This record gives sequence, C-alpha cells and structure tokens, in this order.
Amino acid sequence: MDKENTYDALIIGSGASGLSLALRLADHARVAVLSKVALNEGSTLYAQGGISAVLDAQDSLESHIEDTLVSGAGLCNPDTVRLVVSQAKDCIDWLLERGVAFTEVENGDHAHQLHLTREGGHTHRRVVHAADATGRAVESSLEKSARAHPNIALFEYHNVIDLITSRKLGLGGPQRVLGAYVLDAKRQQIHAFRARVIALATGGASKVYLYTSNPDVSTGDGIALAWRAGARVANMEFIQFHPTCLYHPHARSFLISEAVRGEGGRLLLPDGSPFMHRFDPRGELAPRDVVARAIDHEMKRLGADCVYLDISHRPADFVRSHFPTIHARCLELGIDMTRTPIPVVPAAHYTCGGVLTDHAARTDIEGLYAVGEVACTGLHGANRMASNSLLECLVFAKQASQDILDRLAEIPPCPALPEWDESKVTDSDEEVVVSHNWDEIRRFMWDYVGIVRTDKRLQRALHRAELLKQEIADYYGNFRVTSDLLELRNLVIVAELIIRSALLRKESRGLHFTLDYPGHDDSRPPENTVLTP
Repeated sequence: MDKENTYDALIIGSGASGLSLALRLADHARVAVLSKVALNEGSTLYAQGGISAVLDAQDSLESHIEDTLVSGAGLCNPDTVRLVVSQAKDCIDWLLERGVAFTEVENGDHAHQLHLTREGGHTHRRVVHAADATGRAVESSLEKSARAHPNIALFEYHNVIDLITSRKLGLGGPQRVLGAYVLDAKRQQIHAFRARVIALATGGASKVYLYTSNPDVSTGDGIALAWRAGARVANMEFIQFHPTCLYHPHARSFLISEAVRGEGGRLLLPDGSPFMHRFDPRGELAPRDVVARAIDHEMKRLGADCVYLDISHRPADFVRSHFPTIHARCLELGIDMTRTPIPVVPAAHYTCGGVLTDHAARTDIEGLYAVGEVACTGLHGANRMASNSLLECLVFAKQASQDILDRLAEIPPCPALPEWDESKVTDSDEEVVVSHNWDEIRRFMWDYVGIVRTDKRLQRALHRAELLKQEIADYYGNFRVTSDLLELRNLVIVAELIIRSALLRKESRGLHFTLDYPGHDDSRPPENTVLTP
C-alpha cells in the first residue's frame, strides 16, 4: 500500500460540504479531498440565491423552523430542522471569517450590515447572498483556504469507483469503511486510498433527468457508492424541479434564481397574463413544487414551450445591481431582463432524499459519513425550502467534523488494501453503448418519472432501468473503467432508487405528485420511504 495514499479522513467531493469539512478537520488530521473534475466544478459554484439564516430583528428561529416544516409537507424531522436553523448564524460568521464577500447594505449610521433577500416559502427576508452568485463566492473562498492548508491534499480529476469495506475484504466484526478504489482520470490509473473515516460530499443526482439546472458532475455518485456498500437511502422520490431554468437553445442548465421572484418577478403566460394566483394564494412565492407543477400544467394545457418571468417593472439599476450574473448571461443571449420577460421552464434541480444519516452525519456503515445534498438528514422532508441547502452543507460539515475529531483516536488504523485487479478486462471498442444508455436513462426518467407521475409510467420506467442495469453491469465487468462508465453505472442505480421509492408512496406529497393518488394519505402519519440494500 502506498503510504502517500493513507489519510485520517478521505472526503469525496469538493463543494461547500466537502471543503467546509476538510477545513474544520485539517488543523487536527491529515485530509484528502477528491474531486472528479476541477476542484470547484460542482453545484455549489452555480448556486445563485443564498443561505438562509435568521439575522433580522423582525425574524425568529421559530419562524424559520415553521416555514421549513410547512415546505417539507409533514416529512421534516423537527429536531433536525431546529438543529440546522439554530446554527445558521454561526455558520455565516464562519464563512465571513474565511473571506466570503456577502452583499451588504448601509444602515442609518453609515455602518454596514448583510443584505437579506426573500425566496419562496420564507415568511421573512432571511437569505444572505453575494449578489446573485453566492455559490461562487463561497466556493472560491473555501477553495483558496483549502489550497493554502498544509494538512489538506487535493486530488482533482479523481473519480471513486467503489468504497472498500471490511465485509468486502471478508473481515469479521461490524461493517466498517476502510478506503476506496479511485480512478485518476488524467493518467488512467487506479489507486487504493485508505482512511480512518470517509465522508461522501458528492452532491445530488439531477443529471439522471434530461433537463436539469445542475452541472454535469451531478450523477448521484455518493448515493450509489453508499448503496453498493450497504447503506440505506431514504426519500429518493422527492426530486425538486426548479421552476425557472432559462429556456434558450444556447443556455444549457442556466438557472434563473428564485430571488428574482423574491424581488417582485412575475410569472406570465405567452400572452402576458399572470397565472400563479390561480394555483396558490402565495403566488410566485409559493413553494417550488407548487410553482413547478403550475408551470408544467400551463405549458401542457397551452402546448407552450415555456412561460415567462418578468421583472422589467422594477427599475433597471435595481435589476442590474441585484442580478448582475443573470443580467449579463441573458444579455449575451439577446435578452434584456430590464426591458423584456425571460423565457423559463422547470428543470430537475435538487435531490431531497439520499443516504440516511443521523445528526452527526453518520451513515449505517461505521466510519462513513454523508454531508450535503448526498444525504437525507430529515431537514427537507418532501420538499426543500429555498436556500436551506447551502445551510445544510455548512451545518452538517460542522456536525461531522466534531464527531470525527471526537472519535478519531479510537479508530484503529486500516489494514493493507488489495490493489485494483484489471487482469480480466480489456479496452472497450463499444463506447457508443455508454453514450446510448446515458441518453436513454435521462429520457425515460424525464418522460415517466418527472413532475407528474402515474404507476403505469413508473412501472414502464422500472422495467427499462432493470434491463439497463444488467446491460451496464455486463459492460462494466468486461472493460476497463472510464469516468463516463463510472457515472453511467451510478446513474442507473440512482434512477432505480428514485423509481422504486416513487412506487412505494401511494399518495401525493410535496415533490411527489401522482395522478393515481392525487391527495395526501391521511389514514396514517406520514412516513419516510427507506430502502435497504
């Protein structure tokens, strides 16, 4: 075993969750961070809106808790919600100490305070932001700190193939994580990394859908890794579709922040008439599931390609100063949002379910943690409230770091790990199989497991997923691994988990809406959908 690939903590993923955890551990442990592409190329970089935190005297923790519980449609864990909300201010202060430049406003004494905006589901202004590029500000600051820390080793273009557990090695005792097999994609070499603890911080799985606001890396890798290792997952049916992704042939996956609606943006039909008031008294500031279904309904009713988001009634200087990134991108495409509405459509955006964890971010497997969108903590329930996601990343990175540091000295060193065996595989001469199966998964998931579902559509999707999973497994067993193949292998597992979870829920709740069961099942208390390998 290469001693250089032995660490106290191995963190898989380099967004807000992964880098926050690395920085909180690094003063007391040797840490490796793996990123399957460039270090900053993940969902955090593209997060526009902000981070929810109670900072206004008119606001309260109880209000933030209640708003989150309402958005979660009865499935949030109240203890988890309180834990996260109560630590928001400390986490914002921690980011400020690391140089994150949040947007400020002058108060009456010429002093500055953080500007707060409002987004869907919130009853108060409580979203801290850096203009309309909060994720970029957070990611760049954390990346700078991580690159400067002597105890953090950063590995870009390193894609995890599988976790190595004691059970896989035939060792006795409780199931324990020992390391991971990792593909160095640039050198096409596979190495075994070993660590006392491993944290999954790989983000979500929205690339399982044809249309998504997520970057290409969001292929559910951590969920699939944990599932193959034997950890439970929960609530995978709850996929959040962001209501407003820019509709333009040259704008792939560009999100129009919910803050545009928070600052007065109105949703309009192609004829210019508003419609959200017909679906919810909260109008444009209804929770995302309500807004996305309303847009989907109107597009299907009218046969329209998109609807429109209009903030041109606000002063042009206001629009440009509050949404500089969105304004600049729209201008590049010939859309001046200070004068004309923006064409928008819903797109898969956030995975509310994931690897089941406790309040310390621990999974079912000893030594394996999951932080951020990859995890199901109980915060989001059946629908995530806007800007609670980055907050969850920060809080559970803190929770995990405290637990890891408390227990690290008690964890025995990992045994030597066998090297990766490629003696029975060859280079593929059928790469078209990978690209074809990738496209097929994303298309049937969009068509059959999208915003509105039926049991018939779900069964059709499950049949295709099962066939493709076997085909991909056969391919994986015969050819050398590539990053594309690893993502495809993970993607089909996540697709199946979403479908099976959706079939188990015989009601409509939050983000899961089925025409076969259009209302809540009030015959029993709402339950999480938990799947066991």
